[in-house]
Amino acid sequence: MTEPRQQSGNEFNEAEAIERAKHGDAEAFHALYDKHKRRVYSLCLRMTANTAEAEDLAQEAFLQLYRKIATFRGESAFSTWLHRLSVNVVLMHLRKKSLPVVSLEETTQSTEEDSPRKDFGAEDVSLAGSIDRMQLQRAVDSLPPGYRMIFILHDVEGYEHNEIAKLIGCSIGNSKSQLHKARMKLRDLLRANRAEKAGRSKAG
Repeated sequence: MTEPRQQSGNEFNEAEAIERAKHGDAEAFHALYDKHKRRVYSLCLRMTANTAEAEDLAQEAFLQLYRKIATFRGESAFSTWLHRLSVNVVLMHLRKKSLPVVSLEETTQSTEEDSPRKDFGAEDVSLAGSIDRMQLQRAVDSLPPGYRMIFILHDVEGYEHNEIAKLIGCSIGNSKSQLHKARMKLRDLLRANRAEKAGRSKAG
């Protein structure tokens, strides 16, 4: 009675594939890879802003998945578990590169900057369609690495500041301060971009 449901259309029985992959079924693991590879690559690309690095890190994430899938207990959605595994792979890579994921010299100033100017909220950064997504992506890519990481983890991936602090190894106040500065920097970049565009159209 259950066979038609498992075979219907292109429906993917993920739970079954996970169980089979845990027991070393290569075909089941490949099915999981096919389903999630694009999402994992997109995450790696957002966090590194480098296509070659993103490809390598996505492969590394699935290598880690292959090693660790037996530890998946189903306490959260598989996609959520894989997402966090992939974030950790990227963060480990950045640490190995000794890349300054966050700048800690300004932590003492964070309290003054946490609360003011609520207009730098996530809703504002999406800017209600007033700029195209490519323009926003370019601006995010050009943020300093530390700012970009916090912005992506919080405003794009939805991590809370306490989670970011644990992932990166910084204080919650520092995470908030970095996010605030990232949003201001983004705002400046987008404003400069609009001004440049306006200047070009007048000249033309």
